[in-house]
Amino acid sequence: MDIELETERLLLRPWRVSDLAPFAALCADAEVMRYFPAPLTREESKALIARAIRKTEEDGFCFQPVEEKASGRFLGFVGLSRPAAPLPFAPCVEVGWRLARAAWGQGFASEAARAWLRFGYETLDLQEIVSFTASQNQPSQAVMRRIGMNRDIAADFEHPLLEDGHRLRPHVLYRLSRCAWRDMPGSRI
Repeated sequence: MDIELETERLLLRPWRVSDLAPFAALCADAEVMRYFPAPLTREESKALIARAIRKTEEDGFCFQPVEEKASGRFLGFVGLSRPAAPLPFAPCVEVGWRLARAAWGQGFASEAARAWLRFGYETLDLQEIVSFTASQNQPSQAVMRRIGMNRDIAADFEHPLLEDGHRLRPHVLYRLSRCAWRDMPGSRI
């Protein structure tokens, strides 16, 4: 299924071959990858795109490119995904994002994430969408709050794919139920 969503400023679209270079550049940026174990090589970025495409084919959705409509500029990715990691709150569907530094601070992550929330609740009929990140990642937690998610402190966890003592192992979990989303201003089309 090819999913294409549009917001006032953004086009959320399937992956293209031309996305590899800008995606690899943002994944190689140490500042963008500060809350991930390490920056990615070009080959690792290519493999990540291939996994996202495969998950879209299997699940019907995954992280997809975000393009600024006015300029056609590749900004990064945003989307929904079923995490493969053995998370303590699985099974679940998460909303997540990774944007190039030049796209930070302009509301793009929130705008794109809201479009994916709408898709998740209205098209996929999901009952809940979660988001999680390293406990130090305050910028992503701010986006989670802006899109209406609430932290479930009791469900904070140690990421199972990171070794004991790793600085990024402590993670926080945010949740948004379909009912809570429906009650938010502007949630309906």
